[in-house]
Amino acid sequence: MTATREARLGALAHEDPSLHALAERLLALAEAGLPKMYLPGADTFVFTRVGTVTSDGVRRMEARGTSTRYAAITALGARFLPEDRQRALFGGHGVEEYAGLLVERLPEVGNLGDAALIAWLAAETGHPKLADALARVAVLDVPGRPQYTVEAAWVLSALAAARTAADVEERIAAARDRLLAARTPGSALFPHATGPGLVPGFRSHVACFADQTYPLQALARLHASGPDAAALAAADACAARICELQGDGGQWWWHYDARTGGVVEGYPVYSVHQHAMAPTALFDLAEAGGTDFRACIRRGLRWMADVPEIGGPDGTPRESMIVEKYGVTWRKVYRGDPAKAVRAARGLATRVAPHARLAPLDRVFRPDVIDRECRPYEFGWLLHAWLGGPQR
Repeated sequence: MTATREARLGALAHEDPSLHALAERLLALAEAGLPKMYLPGADTFVFTRVGTVTSDGVRRMEARGTSTRYAAITALGARFLPEDRQRALFGGHGVEEYAGLLVERLPEVGNLGDAALIAWLAAETGHPKLADALARVAVLDVPGRPQYTVEAAWVLSALAAARTAADVEERIAAARDRLLAARTPGSALFPHATGPGLVPGFRSHVACFADQTYPLQALARLHASGPDAAALAAADACAARICELQGDGGQWWWHYDARTGGVVEGYPVYSVHQHAMAPTALFDLAEAGGTDFRACIRRGLRWMADVPEIGGPDGTPRESMIVEKYGVTWRKVYRGDPAKAVRAARGLATRVAPHARLAPLDRVFRPDVIDRECRPYEFGWLLHAWLGGPQR
């Protein structure tokens, strides 16, 4: 871990010491916050921790639900920590041991994305039952059936990680081609699904930020595992476009038009995108031989401290998105519009008029509301982003 920590955090310390201090603060918060999200009896993670206020005005954090997906992502990031610090996050288990628990549960896993993440983790930790994990993914990934783009990307990342330990070349080719073929000709961005049927027609053009970062990461990691110029070029083009669209305050926007490569609606802005998901994808891209977008990573990370949407008269945020007291980063800033009305209106409008903005909505529904919630994967990808490094 020392060498990779130097590669990413060391470079940040040289480029911007204040942002390096912010990244180290966030990493410490992740290690402090994740044990509060772990359920020892079930050996899994909660789905979320939500900030609530009691009748007498006292704020507290309430755990809700469980998530196999978030457990796997957390382990993918935590594997870069020393083993003793891993055990503090997983109820005494090291990541390799915890990966084994997840692999044993795969027969009951019915979601392709969950299974792909566990297979990716099994490959990265050298689990002896990797073949079983890959077989479960194959059962759930029915040939010819459209899949959500995020989950299709995780399948490719899992296969790329496994290719030195298993014969997956035919499956890699199919997973790669599926992602590349999903794009609208001439567009650098990825849609929300790899084919029709999963998304209603009126919003089939709308794709989210995750629909961009996970495919570009998967294609970059594929190229790193074995030269694939077309995959790297697609990842680079996607990254270039979302970086070109990045907000003046470093915001990574939420909804895009996958046909035109434009923004449909920028909000919410999510903390995990700023400190974790964009960095982990863009670092993986650069280290695979793609374009270096570290300046955009730094701008996005700075948003965590500046948060212009909730700035006071002097520019200082009225409330920090980083809350050590509770071991969380608040999840997002958003418009507070009922039933996500702005996103719905812009999604409908851009279906027929791709450049429609409906500007009055920005004045009526200002993006100055904080979602006081935090999920385990936010810290899992944070650890992956800043402690990870070049694939070997």
